[in-house]
Amino acid sequence: MNDADAPYHAHVYYVPEQRDQADALRLRLAAMKQSGGMPGLLFVGQLRDGKAGPHPISQFEFHYLKRTLPTVLEILEGSGLTALVHPLTDDDLADHTTLATWIGDRIELDLSTLDPPGQNKGVPRFGKTDF
Repeated sequence: MNDADAPYHAHVYYVPEQRDQADALRLRLAAMKQSGGMPGLLFVGQLRDGKAGPHPISQFEFHYLKRTLPTVLEILEGSGLTALVHPLTDDDLADHTTLATWIGDRIELDLSTLDPPGQNKGVPRFGKTDF
């Protein structure tokens, strides 16, 4: 796999009063995926109200290729929502910490739920499913 095809995730967080805003962004991304308006966008997940995995508050995730990163960052920076952007490697802990980029206020993740190095369960579901 070349570097431009490297797998990435973004997690968009929301509190109850931002749910409609998060859903509008999710629907926008889903429309871009369906129309081909964002090449490299592979999957847009559902809103997950409440804790999911290491994410202590409501969020949704989407999957894309590294080549799409500049567009993703632009969209997320303009959204007004907090987001975690990270590569998807075989080191789940590093993906969510040292390799991650935060947009907005950083949220304390529950790192105890992450897979051990070399066993990232997110890799086989990349581009297919969320939690």
